[in-house]
Amino acid sequence: MAENPFRSGWIQGAAADNLKPHGTLSYVSGPTDEVLRFITISEQLDKTVERHGARDAAIFDAEGLRLSWYDLKAQADSLAAGLLALGLRRGNRVGIWAPNRHEWLVTQFATARTGLVLVNINPAYRTTELEYALNKVGCRALIMARRYKSSDYLGMLGEVAPEIHLKGASEVLDSVRLPRLKHVVLLGPEPVPPRCLSYPQVAALGGPAQRARLDTLSAALDPDDAINIQFTSGTTGAPKGATLTHFNIVNNARFCAKAMALGPDDRLCIPVPLYHCFGMVLGVLCCAATGAAMVFPGEGFDAGDTLKSLARNRCTALHGVPTMFSAILDHPDFASHDLTTLRTGIMAGAPCPIETMRKVVARMHMQQITIAYGMTETSPISFQSGTADPLERRVSTVGRIQPHLEVKIVDAAGRIVPVGQQGELCTRGYAVMRGYWEDEARTREAIDAAGWMHSGDLATIDAEGYANIVGRVKDMLIRGGENVYPREIEEYLLRHPNVLDVQVFGVPDAKYGEEVCAWVIPRHGQQVGEQEIRDFCKGRIAHYKVPRYVRIVDQFPLTATGKAQKFEMRKAMMALLGLRAERTA
Repeated sequence: MAENPFRSGWIQGAAADNLKPHGTLSYVSGPTDEVLRFITISEQLDKTVERHGARDAAIFDAEGLRLSWYDLKAQADSLAAGLLALGLRRGNRVGIWAPNRHEWLVTQFATARTGLVLVNINPAYRTTELEYALNKVGCRALIMARRYKSSDYLGMLGEVAPEIHLKGASEVLDSVRLPRLKHVVLLGPEPVPPRCLSYPQVAALGGPAQRARLDTLSAALDPDDAINIQFTSGTTGAPKGATLTHFNIVNNARFCAKAMALGPDDRLCIPVPLYHCFGMVLGVLCCAATGAAMVFPGEGFDAGDTLKSLARNRCTALHGVPTMFSAILDHPDFASHDLTTLRTGIMAGAPCPIETMRKVVARMHMQQITIAYGMTETSPISFQSGTADPLERRVSTVGRIQPHLEVKIVDAAGRIVPVGQQGELCTRGYAVMRGYWEDEARTREAIDAAGWMHSGDLATIDAEGYANIVGRVKDMLIRGGENVYPREIEEYLLRHPNVLDVQVFGVPDAKYGEEVCAWVIPRHGQQVGEQEIRDFCKGRIAHYKVPRYVRIVDQFPLTATGKAQKFEMRKAMMALLGLRAERTA
């Protein structure tokens, strides 16, 4: 059995005292006994290949594909050489728009190998969001699936860039609406439009000259280089491109793996999406840090497929948002699958109902499951429970501070509040992003002059250093693990010719945690229906942003200064729909 350097789990004993607040104020700092590693993603992969090369790296059950660490390294190098052959250079942005497939994983390591900046495109995006994202960061290449479920990706790209169908001698794209996008790479072996390339073509494109350059290019990379852009919506409308470095995410993955006591003998099931930090950092890079095998049940989450993968591959760890765990527990075939090998994992992405957590521990044998909290802008995790934490702490808090990070809880004036008192959670340390891509104003709004990342989340820290998320300063709601920012939806709905004003907010939902609700005031003399509002959104914004509940009203409840009172709307809708908020961790 291979040695697991993290088998001891999280900080225990006397060392745990160091995780308590400093004095009577809500300020905590993580341990510093384990040093940060100033390395790139490519260097981390090379270390794992050296130690565990012949062992399983990734299993894609839906594709019937199994890759060793040697295989993964070889495929990443082939694709990296191909991208160089296209003329891409260090710092160029490469978008990926696809569900969980092996090409996504290979692309993650191929771009890191050459210093290309990987841009994660949400598989739920539609034309408006796709166009904005590609232009915002200036993607020079886009690697994409042709379709996923009901989404016709190629058709949507064709709406934005019909030039992909133009015949000519060149395969380089020249698009009016996407002027900086030059290369479109389609997954799969099928024939491609004239201005596109297939993924196998690009993977085979690199010759001896490009392959010879790979090691030189990798050696020249700086761990502080931007290497990944992930879009997170903003309260002021348009999505923001959170820019992360090698140093950010390599180290965050290492510490998260340690909290789970993950090691090379583990098999981590990853049904969460790769486009999100949960998949690509807490999943892929946690395994790359430890040699654990990755298991992907399918292109997207399906409870039945996940159960089959867990049992078939004898998985020891599982990641998911609370709704995923609930769906697995409620699946009619749950009892017929042997899950006794399960031990650990991470539940994150949304508040966890306490009863769900208890069922996961009892029925799924995940006695060492951890709860984690963070945000994309902090790479992502800043608090996490440990495998040795008492169950009661793991079902009622989000754990304690991660290594090499500081967190303070502040009031509206920026003063640190006493222990146990709620305020806004702020994080400082190695994990804080470089900033929002080419958006200095919004970067300064989020990260203050002293380096504190303001989360917008209301939290408390108790006397033992355990944190609890109790609400949000911002308007954000979380639907099934997806962050939804009402202002973005409001601005879109205001494009409707018959809509005068709109307020969007979240209401409790047993399945998704929260659902989107919109109150709409029609223009004077005009009419608009509830279904008309939903139809206006479908196919144009991501499905999880489409309001489930719509109410047509004459006016909003207002404060004395004329500000809309969303909490009153939420209360009214909960009463109207007979909803109640669940007790959560």
